Formats: sequence, C-alpha cells, structure tokens
Amino acid sequence: MITLDVNGKKYEIDVDPDMPLLWAIRDGIGLTGTKYGCGIAMCGACTVHVDGMATRSCSMPVSAAVGRRITTIENVGSSRAGKAVQSAWEKLDVVQCGYCQSGQIMSAAALLAEKPKPSDADIDAAMAGNVCRCATYVRIRAAIKQAARSTV
Repeated sequence: MITLDVNGKKYEIDVDPDMPLLWAIRDGIGLTGTKYGCGIAMCGACTVHVDGMATRSCSMPVSAAVGRRITTIENVGSSRAGKAVQSAWEKLDVVQCGYCQSGQIMSAAALLAEKPKPSDADIDAAMAGNVCRCATYVRIRAAIKQAARSTV
C-alpha cells in the first residue's frame, strides 16, 4: 500500500511503486481532471503540483510522490493563484476543446504562486512544454497576465 497526500487528503492505494503518478491519481484515486497526453512529459496535459511545483505526473513514479503534497486541478482553486488563474481563464474564454487546459492552468498557477508579477520571459519559461492543439496560446498568455493583475 502506498499513501499519497492529494488535495490535502490522505489516500491509501494498492499500486506498483513504479506506476506513473498520473495513473495513481486517475485510476487509483479516481480524480480524472488530470489528463493523459503523451506519456513522455512533453505535452503538459498531466501537470499537477508536487510541493507547489508544476510536475509532469506521467513521468513521475508514484513512489517519488510519497510524503509530498500533491495538488490536482480539482483543488487548484483553493489557492489564491489557482483561483485567480481559473477566474481569468473563464473571463477570457480561454478554452476551446479543453483537453490541455487542466495542465495549462496548473502550470500557470504554479508560476503565479512563485512569481506574482511574471515577465513575458517568465511566462514563456513556465508554459514551455504545455501544448495546445487548438493554439489558444494568445488567450492563455492574456489570462495569465490578467490573473497576475488580480493577485497583487
């Protein structure tokens, strides 16, 4: 049995320690907001926060997450930065198909938690590797900037 702290709640799950954290969250715990995209940490759809850092859950073994705080899209709105990002996403109608958006939001929230007033270079660095097939990048950047203004 492996115990994970996900969204402030302890979960005991019977999974292989080498299983990717993504599958432990989705299949072991039943939180399906975190998406599978590529399986090689290149698209960002599976992004969660591990101890506040944006982390690709498809490439992190569940054993590496034991004893760490994991936050998923289901709970990102409980933080000031996460709530601001979700609000900006909604106000600016960022989402098109929506598949990548949980990962986009998780990366943006981690950025704003670390740097409340990010530069364009900060945004570029934080969002690198988050792929949006619908190309909503302009709206994503605008939403991050709006969220940053609302958190200061």
